[in-house]
Amino acid sequence: MPHAIVLLSGGLDSATCLALAKSQGYSITALSFDYGQRHNAELAASVRLAKAMGVNDHRTMRLEIGQMGGSALTDNRIAVPESETTGIPVTYVPARNTVFLSFALGLAEVTQARHIFIGVNAVDYSGYPDCRPEFIAAFEHMANLATKAAVEGQPLTLETPLMHLTKAEIIRLGMALGVDYALTVSCYQADIEGHACGRCDSCRLRRKGFDDAGVTDPTRYQANPF
Repeated sequence: MPHAIVLLSGGLDSATCLALAKSQGYSITALSFDYGQRHNAELAASVRLAKAMGVNDHRTMRLEIGQMGGSALTDNRIAVPESETTGIPVTYVPARNTVFLSFALGLAEVTQARHIFIGVNAVDYSGYPDCRPEFIAAFEHMANLATKAAVEGQPLTLETPLMHLTKAEIIRLGMALGVDYALTVSCYQADIEGHACGRCDSCRLRRKGFDDAGVTDPTRYQANPF
């Protein structure tokens, strides 16, 4: 079986990517990151998802990029916006996907995986620059210059199957693959039990996706979320 690394945050998109990779016949190493984020509810969700989908190799790497601050997701002094904003929002974490993919690249070499799945999206997303197709293409090019495997004729491919899908299309795809979205957590400021605030940008995109898909929203919300 071909082997793949799947970045698994515990959110809706990464869960869909994991299900898709499994449906395509890959053996999988799921990779999550404890990077100093505001809460660990997503990490708990990643453990539930890996178990539910029968992934035996699920690794969580601890990083300290949260020490840099500069993001509402890693610095409690910066409030998570609860209304629509313009430009790149303060929930953008500097260099996060660059760092995550770098670690995934190293793990891919060690495990002889030739594919890395990441659930980035350039349609219904928050405007993060490291979710764009241009970034993915540039990283893949760099990866195939920088690795022993690629130099020896085993190039790496970054798989971004959700890049051009709406959130509703992602949800429909996941439902067809049997994803239990009740296990996922997407909220930027979920409580310790994983209940979503219902007001942040991620919650709004997620809720709209379920509405547009005509699917009942299984998200567990905090009291009086809207």
